[in-house]
Amino acid sequence: MSAEPKPVGMIAALNRALHDAFAADEKVIAFGEDFADREGGGVFGVSNGLSTKFGTRRVRSTPISEQAIIGAAIGASLVGFRPVVEIMLMNFTTVAMDMIVNHAAKLRYMSGGQTHVPITIRTTTGAGFGIGGQHSDMLEAWFAHTAGLKVVVPSNPADAYGLLTSCIFDDDPCIFIEPLGLIRSQGILPEPGYRIALGSAAVARVGSDVTVISYGRQVGDCLAAAESLTTEGIRAEVIDLRTISPLDMHTILSSARKTGRVVIVHEAVRSFGIGAEVSARINEVLFGQLRAPVQRVCGFDCPVPYSKPLETAFLPNKDKIVAAVRATMAT
Repeated sequence: MSAEPKPVGMIAALNRALHDAFAADEKVIAFGEDFADREGGGVFGVSNGLSTKFGTRRVRSTPISEQAIIGAAIGASLVGFRPVVEIMLMNFTTVAMDMIVNHAAKLRYMSGGQTHVPITIRTTTGAGFGIGGQHSDMLEAWFAHTAGLKVVVPSNPADAYGLLTSCIFDDDPCIFIEPLGLIRSQGILPEPGYRIALGSAAVARVGSDVTVISYGRQVGDCLAAAESLTTEGIRAEVIDLRTISPLDMHTILSSARKTGRVVIVHEAVRSFGIGAEVSARINEVLFGQLRAPVQRVCGFDCPVPYSKPLETAFLPNKDKIVAAVRATMAT
């Protein structure tokens, strides 16, 4: 009788996804700051052990130059490789925005589909850890607004494995966002090679009264809020988007049509965010069918505060989600 699988952390899930991708295809390469084992195996340890097993020709440490990292990845992809690069924190992608937005995202279009850029840009971010406004931003809306990029945010280790594997073997550039608040989360690893189709949301909890839509770290808050609301007789359905771009509008609309009420939750600032886009698309299709206006629970329109009390107030949480659900149920 086989033993029950043991839960693993998010870092171990990401490491395993990289390991299995390396084993499956010799064209998969990876690099970033302090990425090889001699320099520590990645800032958060995600690449630990990979250069020892697969060699420093495929797993390399780079200088501290985000533009050089992305530029090298684009060049390597154009000659047949599948680079996976690590940008330590998401705010640092700003240094390489020209490479990401004007080159990686556009080369397939500018070549009439003759050239693909199969790169995966892994990056970590998230508020709540006292690392200041220049190290904590969720910038997914920037990249989702750029045609040609796919944007992915996992909420648990199993999805992190499946989504990262799909990104690595996708022929278009992918931004893979690892929420800092989930670094220590635990889950069961799927079978080797498991993939989650990009653009496929998950119904994390089935309900009938209100649809709560989120992604990344806040999915856990939404599930906790949904459980709390059962004591009030409210059955909340929780949708985990998993992929920001492309959006799974079929799953979103099916749930919103069923419940007639929607609350959207994300950590990024409220204005011009993913919540606004999802809300607009729902209203374009279901105008007149909803029982209440769409509610949003988001970060405030300011840089992430350094002060711990202010940073805590900045973040969405279970209580804010519960309050938003109550408000939409009262309408």
